[in-house]
Amino acid sequence: MTDLNKKFIEILESNKDLILRICGAYAKDATEKEDLFQEVTIAIWKSLDSFQGNSAISTWIYRITLNTCIRLSLRSKNTKVETIKLNSIHFENLQEKADNQEDEIQFIKLQTCIQQLTEPDRSIVLLHLEELPYREITSIIGISENHVAVKMKRAKMKPLTCMNHG
Repeated sequence: MTDLNKKFIEILESNKDLILRICGAYAKDATEKEDLFQEVTIAIWKSLDSFQGNSAISTWIYRITLNTCIRLSLRSKNTKVETIKLNSIHFENLQEKADNQEDEIQFIKLQTCIQQLTEPDRSIVLLHLEELPYREITSIIGISENHVAVKMKRAKMKPLTCMNHG
């Protein structure tokens, strides 16, 4: 096995969960989530030799994952009838906390509300839910830290309003 193959396997193993969470946020079902994961994996493989280490490997992985999911999501919207996505976000740490029926209902409402956000806002909220600092979100999204803070403040109000009225 070459060094590049070893590096790829190590990167994929250590970042598999975060890739799956982001893919789950853009997928309509488990099959689509697997397809997105496969596309992200291919994109990482194709880009691996171009990674220069100017950012953390996780930042680079987030960027590839988000860009791939957004690109494929937009492509699918242009070719298919849009459907309502209800159970597409799967954050393991949030799901584990949903230990009673009321928590489960709130979790599903949150999923639905996040799906209603615009692509840029959804990306920022997802990265925030991953507990990334604004500085890292900035390097992934490509906007200023101040702009991330402003967009996050506005974006997080939308799911809160949706959950209280939905």
